[in-house]
Amino acid sequence: MKYKYFLKALVLSSILFTSSVVFAELKIGFVQVDKILQEAPQTIESNKKLEKEFSSRTDKLKSDVKSLKDREATFAKDALTMKDSERDSKEKSLSQLRVEVQRKERELREDINIRRNEELGGLQEQINKAVTSVAKAEGYDLVLYNGVAYASEKIDITDKILKSLGKK
Repeated sequence: MKYKYFLKALVLSSILFTSSVVFAELKIGFVQVDKILQEAPQTIESNKKLEKEFSSRTDKLKSDVKSLKDREATFAKDALTMKDSERDSKEKSLSQLRVEVQRKERELREDINIRRNEELGGLQEQINKAVTSVAKAEGYDLVLYNGVAYASEKIDITDKILKSLGKK
């Protein structure tokens, strides 16, 4: 990742050190990818899609967590009046249930992350196409993404890219 930023800095610095005539004709744009990923209609649609796709598993997990907490509360209340063998058995059962709930939570989180990354890959492709389209249409010679130390608002074309992606 650092190599990518170094390469971008190298390209930019080589552009800056070229002749003033070439520099005067160079049109540079900057895109805030984070802003696009937050505000693009495709991101909002993707989040709704993922929420719907995983809602039943999320609801089941919430139910399991509530059941575990209820059982733990009941055990805590009744533990003093139980025989040692019964208390040990219930503690073991609760421990197994806790491990099972944690496993389900971890698996759900991993599955959601895998799907989110798949969705993000498709969105990144759309963003790249939109950037290329806007850059060609408006005659940009160079368009940079985040990873730039400073970019003035006059070269920020993020809103144009969002518009190209369908955000009004």
